[in-house]
Amino acid sequence: MPKTTREGTAKKSELPSTLKKSDAKAQRTFAKAHDAAAEEYGEGERAHRVAYSALKHSYEKVGDHWEAKKRRGPSDERALSGGPNAKGRSAEGVDAHASKAHLLQIARRLDIRGRSTMNKGDLVTAIEKANRRETRARR
Repeated sequence: MPKTTREGTAKKSELPSTLKKSDAKAQRTFAKAHDAAAEEYGEGERAHRVAYSALKHSYEKVGDHWEAKKRRGPSDERALSGGPNAKGRSAEGVDAHASKAHLLQIARRLDIRGRSTMNKGDLVTAIEKANRRETRARR
C-alpha cells in the first residue's frame, strides 16, 4: 500500500509509530523510499528494509523517534557493507559511526546510567536498549 499521497507527503496512518513522532522530512524519506522499493520488489519485508536503510542514511533513532544526523552516510557496519547479504551487526538506528562525544550526549538525553565509564561500543549497545525501551513504553 502506498505510503505517500498524490502530493508527495507521507500518509501518517501508514507510517511506523517511531516515524509518526519524527519530522516531516524523515517521514517523506521513509515513505518515498518504501513506495519506490514496493514498486520494484513488491510490498513486503524487502520494501521495508530498503525504506529503513534510506532513513538510517540521514537519520538516527533517539528514544522513540528519528532525528537528523550531522553527517549523512551509513550508520553501522551492516549498512556499510550493503546489499541483500550484508555482513556486520546492525545498530538498530543508532549512528555507530558518530563520535563518542555525540553518543555520550545522546546517552545523557536518554538518562543512561554509567555512560561516563562506557566505551563507544558499550554506548551504542546501551542506546539501542534505551531506544527499544522508550519505543515500547510509548506505543
